[in-house]
Amino acid sequence: MSSENNPTIVLVHGAFADSSSWNGVVANLRAQGYSVVAAANPLRGLASDAAYVGSVVDSIDGPVVLAGHSYGGSVITVAAAGKTNVTALVYIAAFIPAEGESALELTGKFPGSTLGPTTSPAQFPLPGGDSGTELYIRQDEFPAQFAADVAPETAELMAATQRPVALTALQEPAAAAAWRNIPAFALLTTDDKNIPVEAQRFMAERASAQVTEVAASHAVSVSAPDAVTEVILSAAQK
Repeated sequence: MSSENNPTIVLVHGAFADSSSWNGVVANLRAQGYSVVAAANPLRGLASDAAYVGSVVDSIDGPVVLAGHSYGGSVITVAAAGKTNVTALVYIAAFIPAEGESALELTGKFPGSTLGPTTSPAQFPLPGGDSGTELYIRQDEFPAQFAADVAPETAELMAATQRPVALTALQEPAAAAAWRNIPAFALLTTDDKNIPVEAQRFMAERASAQVTEVAASHAVSVSAPDAVTEVILSAAQK
């Protein structure tokens, strides 16, 4: 397959993960002839994270498909606003906020998330001498909470290398909802302990997304990269 006319795929990880969580998906997409960028999501604030991902999109010539996992879905929803080269938004076990909604608010709309009790807070320095609060999943609880269908040794590595998220990023409301103007695709994870599948369905239906469901944990890009790849390819080939 020629890559000349293909969009570039920009992958945005969420909280408690890093860009390596996309490795299997990146390999699959590259094998299909696509250029791929797995952006480093700062996880410090929704507006600032979206501005950073938007700058990544701006650096790419030609069309872009934006894919976000978990909190990364909130980020791409804001980052794609006004970006005329973004042809599709792909939500992988992800938040799909409307204007004014936060990730924490959406999680609480439906019962079933067990994330809160598995997290611990920590302080980190902010510019100007203040401090903020970030959250991480305790390493001993990470595999069962985040990656129950991932090989244990891999889940343990993911626990050790997780990127903590600023609490304010999860509390910050979305300033825009690019899915109102850009086609949306969603992969829903029915065994998800972070974002209940009922919440994922609600958001995907509201966004008129093309929906695929898979029996997988929140870490679906690691446990089922082929399923994730199929959804992204569907978006890229529209």
